[in-house]
Amino acid sequence: MTEWNNLCMMHRSQSERFGSRVAMRHPQDGLYHDLDWSSYRRQADQAATGLIDLGINVGDRVAILSENRFEWLIADHAILSSGAADVPLHAPLSAKQVEYQVGHSEARGIIVSGQAQADKVFEVLSNLPSLEFLISFDAIETPDTRLRTLTWQGLKHRSGAISYAEITARETALDESSLATIIYTSGTTGNPKGVMLTHGNLLCNAKSTCDISFVSMDDVLMSWLPYSHIYARTVDHYLTSIGGLTVVLAESVDTLMENIKRIQPTWLTAVPRVYEKVWNAVATLDQAARNAALRAIFGSQVKQLTSGGAPLPRHIAEGFFEAGIPLLEGYGLTESSPVIAFNSIENYRLGSVGQALGDVAVRISDAGEILTKGPHVMTGYWKNPAATAETIIDNWLHTGDVGRLDEDGYLFITDRMKDLFVTSSGKNIAPAELERILGRDEYIDQAVVYGDGRQFVSALVVPDFDKLQTLTEKNGWFIESDDDFITTPDVLTFLGQRIETVMQQVSQPERVKRFLTLARPFQVEEEELTATLKVRRRHIINRYEEYLAALYDN
Repeated sequence: MTEWNNLCMMHRSQSERFGSRVAMRHPQDGLYHDLDWSSYRRQADQAATGLIDLGINVGDRVAILSENRFEWLIADHAILSSGAADVPLHAPLSAKQVEYQVGHSEARGIIVSGQAQADKVFEVLSNLPSLEFLISFDAIETPDTRLRTLTWQGLKHRSGAISYAEITARETALDESSLATIIYTSGTTGNPKGVMLTHGNLLCNAKSTCDISFVSMDDVLMSWLPYSHIYARTVDHYLTSIGGLTVVLAESVDTLMENIKRIQPTWLTAVPRVYEKVWNAVATLDQAARNAALRAIFGSQVKQLTSGGAPLPRHIAEGFFEAGIPLLEGYGLTESSPVIAFNSIENYRLGSVGQALGDVAVRISDAGEILTKGPHVMTGYWKNPAATAETIIDNWLHTGDVGRLDEDGYLFITDRMKDLFVTSSGKNIAPAELERILGRDEYIDQAVVYGDGRQFVSALVVPDFDKLQTLTEKNGWFIESDDDFITTPDVLTFLGQRIETVMQQVSQPERVKRFLTLARPFQVEEEELTATLKVRRRHIINRYEEYLAALYDN
């Protein structure tokens, strides 16, 4: 494979190579529209020259606050080609969170999707002295403000003022050590940390992941994970350019399954939450019917599904394999660009997150923590040398995850170091494993385990509301709630019996003895889930600890 010094060279080289081939398909007004590689690169160059004309210099930061759309991907390449680094913000962020990340990164400009996102910026503008301009993909109304505002088309039309030679010069000056992005992690307490990733970090990780993905230029990837998240950024965005795949953008997470049926992709990257929902819908069918249903859901062209971002329940992976659909789990974190290990079609071990990538070193510390070293490891946290020194020691990144390596180098994740707790009787509890066990019950959708320093383990559970509705209608029960929790005695007795049953597979001190049943699902808007739908355990416990603690009163 051709060697590139930076992401810009990679994308420009691939765009010239593939020319009129379709690079991406994007939805608009109910129809899908194609964008070829040549047009993709041309629009990125137009936007890059527009940014340079606005005064963006090498090393500056430009934020992106937008839902997934094809312009997001173009904007990323435009920012990189201007010599700047981008700061991707999760679309659901509040105005206060936007203020912190834009202000902390000292971004000089921000690109937004439309009015709703722009209004967040306008609300906190007085606290963002470094911010000079705002560019919107869609037309917006702007208040009387010092901020210079342009449309996306207006930005691209400024391209005539700057020579393309300036872009070439800036791209040529970039190398593996040049900062490409600052991605803020989802902090559970305090402000998030800005992870600094270089062109070399992202490029090497995308290339190494591509090497084990067994993809070809004929493959079609259905893309829905937020591009503000490192998993989609590296795999859906950069890896697909390296492999020459066609990327098809889903309309939304709510229409994902409908879009899959329409597009018939060969590959889907997702998080366990998606596969869990699909599995729960077919789990009660006999094996033959379940296999047929899974194949119908993901289409006749699918070659592989991949999962990352959170632990994938093993029984779900096994069920997909039984249906002839490889569901492959991997592992990584923002600080590692992100992929550390991944299963592949040719080399996999269910229950593990695969073997380390070719240029990635992994070892387990004496405390059981997973450590990694290699060109994928971040340069550090933006303006936070103390946190960097705590996380990278002797060039080894301390992941904060607990795991083990088997004799063949397959990595198994046990839990998060910070999530492990000890009951008052001295029993060490790994909550993630208990939560996976609870989640295997068809009537339990999600769970968060609690009990640090307590005499027994308790839990906050979210029921599968569709199945619960069917059950209550069948039995003539009425679902009642008090504040946030379901209080119907029959429902609580029913769920308690099911929890008692599934807890038989663990030791007595590990078993959930009491529980609360939430009357609604965990939500991104309530900061209970990350942008990739991963449960934010500590945030949830902090929110509901008063109620969980009351379970121990008698």
